[in-house]
Amino acid sequence: MQGEKKKLGLFNIFSLGVGGAIGSGIFVMMGFGIAYTGRSIVLAVSVGCLYMLLAYLFHPIMSSMFVLPGGDYDMKVMLMGPTMTGFSALATVVNGFGMASYGLAFASYFTSVFTDLAPYQNLIAIALIVLFFALSIRGTKALATITTIITATLLVSVVIFVVVGLPQVQPGYFSNADGQFFSGGFGGLIGAIAMMSFACQGTTMAPVSVMPVTKKPRKTIPLGILLICVTVAAVYALMSVVAAGVLPVEQVAGQNLSLVAQTIFSPTLFAIFILGAACCAIMSSLASGMTMLRYPLLSVAEDGWLPKVFKKTTKSGYPYVVMGLFFVFTIVPIFTGLSVDALISLVMIISMVMNAYMNISMIKLIKEYPEQWKKSTLHMPTPVFNCLCVIGTLCACAVAFYLFKDLSTTSMILCVVLLVVMVGIAQIQLRTGMVKKEDLLAKRAKIAADALAATEADEAEEAREAAAAAKAI
Repeated sequence: MQGEKKKLGLFNIFSLGVGGAIGSGIFVMMGFGIAYTGRSIVLAVSVGCLYMLLAYLFHPIMSSMFVLPGGDYDMKVMLMGPTMTGFSALATVVNGFGMASYGLAFASYFTSVFTDLAPYQNLIAIALIVLFFALSIRGTKALATITTIITATLLVSVVIFVVVGLPQVQPGYFSNADGQFFSGGFGGLIGAIAMMSFACQGTTMAPVSVMPVTKKPRKTIPLGILLICVTVAAVYALMSVVAAGVLPVEQVAGQNLSLVAQTIFSPTLFAIFILGAACCAIMSSLASGMTMLRYPLLSVAEDGWLPKVFKKTTKSGYPYVVMGLFFVFTIVPIFTGLSVDALISLVMIISMVMNAYMNISMIKLIKEYPEQWKKSTLHMPTPVFNCLCVIGTLCACAVAFYLFKDLSTTSMILCVVLLVVMVGIAQIQLRTGMVKKEDLLAKRAKIAADALAATEADEAEEAREAAAAAKAI
């Protein structure tokens, strides 16, 4: 029965990953990246995808060792200590800031088509968020159906943008005769990579979330991640050439892609692109976020990281109290005046702090599970692996640093307060016994045991297939 369930092959993983990775980030952050580095944004996004693969090194490495039903969540439980587990749990709630940025970005693109609505951008952002929260009450199936339709529309629109835009790129894009390639120097390029990290980070997430239903996952998932990373880097590079090469850099720096789209398209095609690509990308990310975060948010409450009231659900199982808290974290930033890039930076800084911790923790993990590491499809000499873990940790730290240093003073204070409060709440819940260290360790042991059992079953299936193939010969 297990062999029948593992039905996703490499092409399925590749399609799922590319569709999931090309989302709102490229439409939201491209102009900010151009402001940092000019036309060398093409390097920032292409190198950025490979760079973020290192920042998420624990994803391909752990998926090559274990079959983890809980994907990223199970990886965090296996790699993190009690305090950092609490930190990561509370970070799930803070992800609401990212949802707020989706609403604001959607409103910005939407009003570039319906210009008369420009004064009501905040109301449009709130209306979109309320709509998707309402849809989340209906369950994941409704959101999944909507996401499928939106993603197909998005990918077609991206192809049209590239095909129509490339012939209109001004000559001498790479010549740097006007000083607009590496306009911010080496530091500007690194800053652009950090800024574009939000757009480039999604190449690993979709594959690790479907490990239990993938054929030969310890081989297929790591290979799929690499292929997805290269493909998304190429697509983003083509999009960035159009974004930075059609108009002068000073016109598009800090602006969204609607300015370039308005130049290369007729008014009708412009409206279709904005609604079909930019708006669909943002709605897709919003729908995916609602789908992915509902159950982790409930787990955060059930594990004791939030007061007991947040465990409450409706008769159908909808966790309305903790989702209400998440809704507050999504709506409030819209009224603070924080910019889209500041909101995304806050979310990314917290994520990169966790990634740095997990990447360096893998050095200890392979010592705890030497057999699984020995059988890993990404197995390598220990010194090389340790070096790679350190590099992955530094990559994550660098993103966090560059994003933090460019925040406004207010945003810096907010970021530090959030980090301190999250660690503080985690410590309080552990010290007061609301969350017991023993329970966390037991949960970690269970996840590890389940992962090993799934891995053994996977290996047994591979052995049966090899034996059957040998017999056929």
